Amino acid sequence: MGSSLLMWDETLFRDPDVFEIDYIPDQFSYREGQIMELSHLIRPAARGGRPLNSILKGLPGTGKTTCAKKIFTEIEEMTTPIIPIHINCQFENTRYAVLSQIYYTLTGTRPSGVGRSFNTLFSAIAKKMDEMARILLIALDDANYLLYENELNNLLYILLRSHETYPGTRIGVIVIISDMDIELGRELDSRVMSVFAPAEIYFPAYSIREVRQILSERVQQGLYPNVISDDIFELVVETTQSVGDMRVGLDLLKRSALNAERDAVREIEEEHVNAAFKISKYIHLQYCIKALSAEEKTTLATIAEQTKAGEELTTGSLFELVKAKMKIGYTRYYGIVQKLDAMRLIDLKYQAGKGRGRTRLLGLRYEPEKVLHYLS
Repeated sequence: MGSSLLMWDETLFRDPDVFEIDYIPDQFSYREGQIMELSHLIRPAARGGRPLNSILKGLPGTGKTTCAKKIFTEIEEMTTPIIPIHINCQFENTRYAVLSQIYYTLTGTRPSGVGRSFNTLFSAIAKKMDEMARILLIALDDANYLLYENELNNLLYILLRSHETYPGTRIGVIVIISDMDIELGRELDSRVMSVFAPAEIYFPAYSIREVRQILSERVQQGLYPNVISDDIFELVVETTQSVGDMRVGLDLLKRSALNAERDAVREIEEEHVNAAFKISKYIHLQYCIKALSAEEKTTLATIAEQTKAGEELTTGSLFELVKAKMKIGYTRYYGIVQKLDAMRLIDLKYQAGKGRGRTRLLGLRYEPEKVLHYLS
């Protein structure tokens, strides 16, 4: 019988990379329809035409970014005229920053020598595209960060109407959004929407059966046999589903295995999962907060402040507190509350109240101090 202790030079990981959030799996389960639809929209570019534009929309952790990156990886491995460029708008959150990243991808140098003008910079990009005879396919990930000060509207105008000034340029745009309330038809002006004309591809939340299958595939790829028992694996699945974000499950598996290695044992135990979740659970919180609007952040902050003070909150009492901080109607306010509930940031529960019918109570799913920390 082998030792149950792990030697210093041994590991539980067959391939630790499969648990990284940015890992692109060979088998991308339960998103075959979305991949097929996006591929169909891109296909004209493979024949030298202009790709059709699209919006990938769904809650955080539902596979939108992985879908785009998987297709981009396949394009890069093929001989096509397409240059795919993925841009994280959390960091590149101005027109100039996005155009600079495009310029850098095409030339390998930063655009300091072409001036600070948007038009001058894009002129340099268009000339480079003409020299290379290539088609650009640009994914604007977390594009809601470009909505402020009309940046997304102005950026799309430059990109999608470029052929009017620079004949022959062909650019397609994939907009990735995690905020289900955003309707680009209302955010963008008509002259942009008329040329953008996107197809919307929806990414629903994973069911518990789908979570189980996806995590099982990663375990088989990433861990050696018998590292995690069926019971402990099911604990990881249920924990992931309760949060509603696949990234939490992947991080939870990685941290649990690392905790087992730290204890020099060959099998993940419940204590390893519980300890890992104290860190992993905040991945969902961080990503969700990044996707919230200013109004939604104010509402969530108010809930956290009242929870920290030990106050019981109903939808009615919270509305009065939020209304004192910003101008907002009840319909919009209640839509925000429902969204925070759908994102699994809060719990909405009915409670029978004497003389007041069924009252809706609000509960925070995270420690208020952590919520306020990530909101700051």
